[in-house]
Amino acid sequence: MPAPPPQPPRRHVLVLGGTTEARRLAAALAAHPAGLRVTTSLAGRTARPEAPAGEIRTGGFGGAEGLAEWLRAHRVDALVDATHPFAASITANAARATAATGVPMVVLRRPGWGPVPGDRWYDVPSLAAAAEALPGLGDRVFLTTGRLGLAAFAHLAEQHFLVRSVERPDPPLPPHTKILLARGPFTVADERELLRAHRVDVLVTKDSGGEATAAKLTAARELGLPVVVVRRPPLPDGVTAVPDVAGVLGRLGLGSEATEGAAQAEGTA
Repeated sequence: MPAPPPQPPRRHVLVLGGTTEARRLAAALAAHPAGLRVTTSLAGRTARPEAPAGEIRTGGFGGAEGLAEWLRAHRVDALVDATHPFAASITANAARATAATGVPMVVLRRPGWGPVPGDRWYDVPSLAAAAEALPGLGDRVFLTTGRLGLAAFAHLAEQHFLVRSVERPDPPLPPHTKILLARGPFTVADERELLRAHRVDVLVTKDSGGEATAAKLTAARELGLPVVVVRRPPLPDGVTAVPDVAGVLGRLGLGSEATEGAAQAEGTA
């Protein structure tokens, strides 16, 4: 009997991950009837990350040039940047690498937060600007900006900081810092009790977006506390974002079943 014709290579999607949205996307892609090959790249900054569906690679690419070479070598058909909204350097490198290789790029970003009546928000463009704003807002600070940016506050010796992180942050830290190791999501009741128990005067957070991390904002509003919100860095020129998994799958042209797969992934994540 004649040999069966060779099967065409599976379409390969590279997901730059590390977020809940990236895991949901990987699950939807892996379950797609087209039989896609899905690789999620993790930066390796978290010791025990939740494993996404499909293949996993860990570590950096070596800048835009290294990523472009990886895209060529592994015959990537599409790249989805589903990193944290503040991973500006990764997004910039991805934009340059895909422009150099002609690989389509989609950015997945959960919608940012906006104030509602009763909020006392102070928008700032950076962690350094957040540190500058604190002396006039309060002495006891709940700092929820992540463990990698605390050096921006290390010079503030008058305030007392409560820092919540999944993993213990490295120095430099502010002189008066208490570390709270915890992993969310947290309820509004949880956050309200924490703010009261630690007599917090002001909350500092990045505009990460998403409902899972918004409870602290509601609790701060209920207690009348000011909130310093570090706004997101802009996307590279010519790059736009979609807000959810279904939007990414639509951009990738995967058909109507993609939307159904996205809904299933959203419901099980």
